[in-house]
Amino acid sequence: MPTKVRVAAVQAEPRWLDLRAGVQQAIELIETAAAGGAQLVAFPETFLPGYPWWLWLDAVSWGEGFFARYRTNSMTVGRTEFRRIADAARRHRIHVLLGFSERCASALYMSQCLIDDRGVLLGVRRKPELTSLEHKIFQCGEISEPSVFRTGIGRIGVQGGSEQLHLPARRELERTGAQVHIVSWPGFIVARDVEWGVRVNNAATLWYAVVGQLNVVAACAVMDVAGSEVRRGSEPVKELVRGPGGHARIFAPGGQELAPPLHGHEEGLLYADLELDLSYVSAA
Repeated sequence: MPTKVRVAAVQAEPRWLDLRAGVQQAIELIETAAAGGAQLVAFPETFLPGYPWWLWLDAVSWGEGFFARYRTNSMTVGRTEFRRIADAARRHRIHVLLGFSERCASALYMSQCLIDDRGVLLGVRRKPELTSLEHKIFQCGEISEPSVFRTGIGRIGVQGGSEQLHLPARRELERTGAQVHIVSWPGFIVARDVEWGVRVNNAATLWYAVVGQLNVVAACAVMDVAGSEVRRGSEPVKELVRGPGGHARIFAPGGQELAPPLHGHEEGLLYADLELDLSYVSAA
């Protein structure tokens, strides 16, 4: 097992409500990360087909117009779209942590899957703790599902979005001995002029590095007024959320920031070399 692992964190705007285009985008980002020497690339929460920000923008009844499209463009594990991503991981010899809306029978889940550099699925984790609005379209996963996976590049912990704010989730990572913690954020918004979202969520990410003594890779989406779909809403709705949303980060144990952050509207990849023995970490 290597003691140094090069990782990449995605900061990009999803191809909203278009699974086919989103899979192609994910494959291109996998290729770019591998070309940059990364052995692991991490994607934001529900990157396919984008986080359903319309839940937060107005009455839920207004958002019902998006639900059918969202369901249709959610991904099923094992089907063609999933196999394309697994094949890209195999071709480019890179581990992939993908956040996606998973369609399973009649249910949707906020899922993360870890695919190794042979294209083998190591596991799927369905987010067990949802916000009240996420409950409107997603079902909860099981608390008992593993959040830490053993790989050829170390023990990798995975969690999505708001889970970072829950103490049981933090304790599980500590208990299972994760070496790298991947945080998949959907993007950060400022709603109704409440400006604490970015600060609180980044603080939660940093907490894992400082208190948990973990390497932390935080992928984050970029938003164009909550996925551009808000343009179909009324003018007052458009004022409810403003972005830009992107705040990807990579931290060393203790909290050292390892990669210069991108601007909030900027799309790209953050790279860093992580030392898994925790004694030293070098910047990308």
